[in-house]
Amino acid sequence: MPVMPVMPAATPLNASIITRRAIARQAWPIILANAAVPTLGLIDTAVIGHYGSAAELGALALGALLFNFVYWSFGFLRMGTTGFTAQAAGAGDEAEVRATVGRAGLLAVGLGIALMALQGPTTWLYFGLMDGSDEVESISEAYYRARIWGAPAALTLFVCSGLLIGLGRSRTLLGVQLLLNGLNAGLDIWLAGALGMGARGIGLGTAIAEWLTCGVAVLVVVRLLRERHHDKEPFLPGVRIRNLARLRQAMAANGDIMVRTLCLLFGFGWLANAGARFGDVVLAANHILLQLVSFSAFFLDGFAFVAEALVGAAWGARDRAGFSRVVRLSSELAAVTALALAALILLFGGTAVAGLTNLPAVREVAIAHLPWTALYVVLSVAAFQLDGVFIGATRTREMRNASLLSLAVYLLAAWPMTALWGNHGLWAAFVVFVVARALALVPYYRKLGTSPALNGGSGARQ
Repeated sequence: MPVMPVMPAATPLNASIITRRAIARQAWPIILANAAVPTLGLIDTAVIGHYGSAAELGALALGALLFNFVYWSFGFLRMGTTGFTAQAAGAGDEAEVRATVGRAGLLAVGLGIALMALQGPTTWLYFGLMDGSDEVESISEAYYRARIWGAPAALTLFVCSGLLIGLGRSRTLLGVQLLLNGLNAGLDIWLAGALGMGARGIGLGTAIAEWLTCGVAVLVVVRLLRERHHDKEPFLPGVRIRNLARLRQAMAANGDIMVRTLCLLFGFGWLANAGARFGDVVLAANHILLQLVSFSAFFLDGFAFVAEALVGAAWGARDRAGFSRVVRLSSELAAVTALALAALILLFGGTAVAGLTNLPAVREVAIAHLPWTALYVVLSVAAFQLDGVFIGATRTREMRNASLLSLAVYLLAAWPMTALWGNHGLWAAFVVFVVARALALVPYYRKLGTSPALNGGSGARQ
């Protein structure tokens, strides 16, 4: 096996870039980009909410949940790319930055093709497990089979986003996300509304938007990497991309992140499926509330993504002081933001629900459960921030273990709470879930801050 080049000694981060103002300046484009992510779901929901029926809205809920399972299961393409990219950049290893993207990009394309090929077995298994009505499941399957053709593009966009976050190019990320949202909104309104294609038109419009945006994003990433290419290694360092040690490290981290993500998705799926047992109206109402949760969650994740990039850079530079400062300052900003978001949900949540559907029964159920949504947002900030820290440090095994434990706590709480208080009990258990996620990571975090990998910036990168 070829010998990897000797890396230069890492140096501590410049303390001037780790301030509240600097973190906020880097975070706001990511916040806008991340807040734009769930607007894809909000746009889809609003179009069907006004042009369709409760059955179509429920079908979109089940279809969107399936894509959450399918795409978010491969969220390691974004998270792993961010962590490894930030660490390589922090260590001054630009060739490894390009190798990280190369490995992840090839994996994304392969997985996307596999998802398209397996759409038949996927829908058969999924709808065999769900409790929706026949009409809802039929419409939902049509939506899935239209949208799945965008899978290679969607997964490649994960890799591009991970690179941009890891390198701190948040404004570029915002531009890519706004392009995707603009294309998706226009195509949804045209196909589902003007042409009357319903949920199938929503899926087709999203797939087309993903392919067009992916083409632009790849061109942007190639240009960025060429601008940073000042080393003597090839632009595509094939030796590094094929390096077995790096591949094993990446696959181990990806596997841990995938298990962690599946635990989260199972938790969200449990909420949706349990709500479906209460009827189409409750299913549709919970879907709308989850859109508000997703909007808030991605908003908060803006600070977590900054933590990923800066923690990764500190980890690559072996800078203990920089690591601690990033965690503290980004978490303070995230906590204030969580309180503000919860207040907005309590004050204006009813208006948001009315904007997403004109179905009176769905509105009534959703508004009655808004306090649970606000409570979830306030208590979720710790879990999001800790996730960002562990992704940046690529300590994925700890994330996996904490997710498995918190999922077990959630399921044990959900059964009796739902039996006693119905949909309110279901949402109470959902709040327990996010609190358990944070508490399970706290012991690991205490060990992380004293890790030998952070040795004050001296010594070579291992």
